[in-house]
Amino acid sequence: MNEQDAEVVVESVRDVMANKKNIDLSDPNLSGLILRLAIPSIVGLSINALQQAVNAIFVGALGAQAIAAVSMTLPVVVLLTAVGQGIGVGTASFISRHLGAGEYLEASRAASTALALAAPIGIMLTIVLLLNLRRIFVTLGATPTIMPVVLDYAATLLFGYTLMLLNIVNGFIVRAEGNTRFSMWTMMTAFILNAVLDPAFIFLLDFGVRGAALATLISQIAAIGLYIAHFSKLRGIVLIKLSYISLRTSRIRQIASIGAPATMTGILSAIASMLLYGAAAPFGDDCIAAIGIAARFLTIGALPITGFCMGSQAVLGFSWGARDLPRVLKAAKLMLSMSVALSAAYSAAVVSFARPLVKLFSDSENVTEIAVLTCVVFHLFFWLFGIESFVTSMLQSFGRARLSVVVSLARHCYFFIPAVLLLPLISGFNGLLASQATAELGAGMVATLVVFQQFAELRRSLRHPTSAAIAN
Repeated sequence: MNEQDAEVVVESVRDVMANKKNIDLSDPNLSGLILRLAIPSIVGLSINALQQAVNAIFVGALGAQAIAAVSMTLPVVVLLTAVGQGIGVGTASFISRHLGAGEYLEASRAASTALALAAPIGIMLTIVLLLNLRRIFVTLGATPTIMPVVLDYAATLLFGYTLMLLNIVNGFIVRAEGNTRFSMWTMMTAFILNAVLDPAFIFLLDFGVRGAALATLISQIAAIGLYIAHFSKLRGIVLIKLSYISLRTSRIRQIASIGAPATMTGILSAIASMLLYGAAAPFGDDCIAAIGIAARFLTIGALPITGFCMGSQAVLGFSWGARDLPRVLKAAKLMLSMSVALSAAYSAAVVSFARPLVKLFSDSENVTEIAVLTCVVFHLFFWLFGIESFVTSMLQSFGRARLSVVVSLARHCYFFIPAVLLLPLISGFNGLLASQATAELGAGMVATLVVFQQFAELRRSLRHPTSAAIAN
């Protein structure tokens, strides 16, 4: 670090630490710190899901073709989002560990480099998709009547993909430095703007589904504007500067190795969703509807747990970077207990109140009966999801790329996809239900074994601090 860089970074850190609005990742009150970081992250993720629901409500007023067209773009959006999550997860892990080690410039270099790489990646993916858009939707099953609508919506939406990618990465960067509240307010601003512009563009200006895509595009522009203002005014510990962009292979490899499992998980999740509905199709529309209701409850339950782990992850990464192993172990135990408590409470609630919950989404007696059974089976082992989410966040914080791959791929790759392809052939619809329960149980067991192994290594290192080292 040259003298000028050191002066800028030290001055930024001094300003930030003096700002009471910023959360101090070294705060000894771990439970309070974890909650202050996690709650805004939970709210932010919930807002993101609510934005999708609002879009669907307004578009649904245009008719079946419009809502079908928007729904058909969901797998593409999920796959594209997975790219941003991969870059963001790898960058956040790198940043939090180096902040804990006091290497502020290295953290800033990683953030600047990640954003510099995300922009051309977004542009290239946009070009490739635009050139192949019709073929993609033919493969996904778009009918001749839906095709013009879905192309209109998807093409407009894709023009904003690079901005969406940058916003995802920016969100991970500010959360990694402990500023989960800014990330929350940015997402809330984008949501409110999107909700206001949706009816204006769709109905008042008569843009149809293209209006929904334009509303989303403008909300992404607003979000990127807020992030630019945040970083240009040096409001955080991490600085974004052109001079900090560095294509050093070792740095990019670290970001990619931690981020790749997150991207692969997102891709597999989209594939698993397609296989789930494909396997349900032979059993009729009522079974498809029931699966959809149960899957929606799974998504709703996963949001607060994922948000909790994402928000509090910075504590683990910071403590690991500072080599404060007692704090790492204490924070890990707190995060594990809280995430399991959340998932267990939600699992018990859905199983206990499945019927009244299902009736919120369906008036059909047949659909209700199937959906109640589906919800109960799908949520029997959901309490293990808290362990899975925690373990994934812990391994990302530690920079454990290989183990992170093992845990991240367990649910979809090792258990669900083989089960959903095989069990329905053997046991019909009951086999389909069992495939989800099998995946939840299997992935939970893998995560539990990894928890015991990681905690044992941490305890050995605490007993023998000079001779024992935790394997990377």
